[in-house]
Amino acid sequence: MLSEFLERRKILKGKNALELTPIRLCSFESDAQSQVTILIPKFKRKLAVKYLLPLLKSPNIKLNLDEYGSFVWLNMDGLTTVGSIAKKMKEKFGDGFYQAEYRISKYITQLYEQRLITFKEIQKKENQDG
Repeated sequence: MLSEFLERRKILKGKNALELTPIRLCSFESDAQSQVTILIPKFKRKLAVKYLLPLLKSPNIKLNLDEYGSFVWLNMDGLTTVGSIAKKMKEKFGDGFYQAEYRISKYITQLYEQRLITFKEIQKKENQDG
């Protein structure tokens, strides 16, 4: 666990956040207004999934995103860099969305820390190593 963390940190160290390519790790729902709800599984361990999950009303925790968060989430397709997403945000929301690069970098860092996303650069390195 610690070695995985250190390896991921080593890969991301020195990288510009705007050059990273985020990839979604959780499923989501989107309504007609493109408002996204992220579905976070309540349990990931096999025993908990097998014995506790059938007792629960819903297998997921629902995280509702606002307009900006939904736009970023829908653009994290594994092909678009953070810088490109920031550029699209500026085009869509105009002057109302100031400091786009900083705010999106911060938001994506939070999603990464919560393990809701990963980066293509990490997956590429893990695939090369084995």
